[in-house]
Amino acid sequence: MGRGYSTESIRGKLIASLENSDTGMSGVEISKKIGINRITMSKYLKVFAAEGLLRQKNIGNVTLWFLEPGQESFNFPDDYFKVAPTYLEYLIKGTDEQAQSLIRNCLHSGATANRLILEVIFPAVDHIQNLFDAGKIGTAELNLLKTTILKSFQIFNQIQIVTDPKKNVVVIAADSQSILISEAASAAYHSDGWRVFHLGDMSSAIDVLFDLDFQKLVGKIWKQKPGLLLVIIFSHSNEGLNFFANSINPIKEKSGKNMKLVLCGKTSKKSKIQSDLLSDHLDDILQWSKTTYENLK
Repeated sequence: MGRGYSTESIRGKLIASLENSDTGMSGVEISKKIGINRITMSKYLKVFAAEGLLRQKNIGNVTLWFLEPGQESFNFPDDYFKVAPTYLEYLIKGTDEQAQSLIRNCLHSGATANRLILEVIFPAVDHIQNLFDAGKIGTAELNLLKTTILKSFQIFNQIQIVTDPKKNVVVIAADSQSILISEAASAAYHSDGWRVFHLGDMSSAIDVLFDLDFQKLVGKIWKQKPGLLLVIIFSHSNEGLNFFANSINPIKEKSGKNMKLVLCGKTSKKSKIQSDLLSDHLDDILQWSKTTYENLK
């Protein structure tokens, strides 16, 4: 970009210039208002359009620029508290594009992926489930909202990250109810440079052959056994955790101390499921994973 210009400064000025414009502005008008030469401004406009901040409309020989819905200027880390209720509002109102645009805007405004996942998107998962449990929304609307949230997690997975070959994690949802938390975990690990293998809903794989199938997978993705391999199971039932733990623990014992099993879900007090960590808090699991990897160095 042009010398002497801050991308965040230009972003803020651009939002301020276009936020109340229903008719859009041309590149020449924007460059004059912001005080940047036309050629440099043109480069910024193309970059911001690629990021999802802007959209363009060609009228004759003139290109007009508009803000995408849901764009405003944020200053992180101070503004996380503003983003969470705004995201939830867009979600409940069914404004899918605004919800996704808000997340992209936050990422490009300096927000960290993990804080957006844990403090903005994930609380919305609990909220819509509570609405469903209270009878305020039906199954159709619940599934629609879940689809919107899944799209938000996919934004993080599309970010180009340089992964560390020594940080490996397999993520499994033991049932359909655990899909969203498993997607949240996958996005968070990806953003932190882990090689993520997300298997999705594996409830259909609950049979006597799963252990052989999973052992073949581990041998393929962790052939040279570099660094650490985490296997994380998310389940809404004790039965799901118990099945996958019993299937994976023998493989873990053969693979050595650098393969760890993590279970996420609520279990009965009488449960004696063997694992390296049992927790129903995603943020605790993420912190434990980071600490475990650092202790291997």
